[in-house]
Amino acid sequence: MMAILGTLGVQELLVIFLILVLLFGASKLPQIGRGIGEGIRNFKSGIKESDETSKPSADDPNSKTG
Repeated sequence: MMAILGTLGVQELLVIFLILVLLFGASKLPQIGRGIGEGIRNFKSGIKESDETSKPSADDPNSKTG
């Protein structure tokens, strides 16, 4: 996805922003941004929690160490 964003110039980003303003209105954009930010934060915390629960702990008798 970063490769796609890397090829966009300033003019393209301005056009995308203007289209978003026309579609949703200026008052809705902060709400949309806040919702997307919350979703990203929840996704990251879910990934972090799943990583922590999938790691075997040193106290776990079922964990196999080399």
